[in-house]
Amino acid sequence: MKPVKPLSPAYDWIIVGGGLVGASIAYGLIQKQPQSRILVLDGSDTDYRASVGNFGLIWVQGKGHNFPAYANWSLQGADLWPQFAQQLSFQSQIDLGYQRQGGLEFALSQSHLNTLSEEMAAIADHTQGAFHYNVLNREAALALQPGLGEAVVGAIYSPQDGQVNPLYLLLALQKASQLCGVDYQSSCRVDTIEVLGHGFKAAGFVGKKILLCAGLDNQRLGKQLAMHLPVRPVKGQILITERTDLGMLNYASPQLLQTAEGTIQVGGSYEHMGLDDRSSLDIMSSIAEEAVAVLPNLSNLKLVRSWGALRVMSPDGAPIYQQSQQYKGAFGVCCHSGVTLAAAHAGPLSNWLLNSLNEDPLDLIEAMSNERFSI
Repeated sequence: MKPVKPLSPAYDWIIVGGGLVGASIAYGLIQKQPQSRILVLDGSDTDYRASVGNFGLIWVQGKGHNFPAYANWSLQGADLWPQFAQQLSFQSQIDLGYQRQGGLEFALSQSHLNTLSEEMAAIADHTQGAFHYNVLNREAALALQPGLGEAVVGAIYSPQDGQVNPLYLLLALQKASQLCGVDYQSSCRVDTIEVLGHGFKAAGFVGKKILLCAGLDNQRLGKQLAMHLPVRPVKGQILITERTDLGMLNYASPQLLQTAEGTIQVGGSYEHMGLDDRSSLDIMSSIAEEAVAVLPNLSNLKLVRSWGALRVMSPDGAPIYQQSQQYKGAFGVCCHSGVTLAAAHAGPLSNWLLNSLNEDPLDLIEAMSNERFSI
């Protein structure tokens, strides 16, 4: 990727952070305003990157059961994905591995299944019935996914869930954006942001508007622009098996997912360990044990690699979409659902940044500002 020289003429937008959130919004902005000048300042490969360490789920189940705006926003985002994937794949000539065959979340106890059922009912209520799901007993779950272990008492099924290859998604967003004219600067750490009379200056670049999509760094950078962006790291670990026959898993789930290449992804940990993204044997063992309890045939497969990654989590788990009240033209986006909401970020959220939105999405986005937190 061709580097950009600092101190170039002012950009219309400087986006700090080139992960899935920043890349999705850059892609959306350049689609809506092809003549605009957009610069993405990305970090280095050694930075904490949820975009290259996540599960790749496009997931509606569980999102916003206690936050109606987030529930509706997640569902809208998932519904926008088919057209988004088709357009992005065409422009980038990259197969995203996108599927929307539905998703299952397995329960290993009746109490867990009851809790999931209550959460799904709340989401259906929040979305006026637009969210569809079924609570499955063991027999019904077996009919959808043969080979389940004896410990599985049931599952939740939703036809509105899906999956994608997150690495191909990020590559496609970066490629398509640059083909459309977005400038991209890699290995560019932003330590300070200077407020100018006509805009902002970051890492030697000048822009009329600035958007923070820097993940865990948003809290530090947000303070410089008078924005309260409270985020914390929550680690998740993932195991990858050797390749096996496609079709071993019929549906994606938060516990198990089969990629288009045939490997099985195993995950599901939530750890509060600060900025420690290392794999740990005890958590890996726990994840593997639960996976084998769900699908015993996994015990015949070899593990080939594992990793840990840090989620960018707000206090209530929902996104934060914020415009600085003190500095016009400064915005912040914090989100751990970068895959699920990629189409929404490229679509309605980009319109919000351009001050061009109708009433419905506008209300959802404004409900997810930082005003819901006690500062």
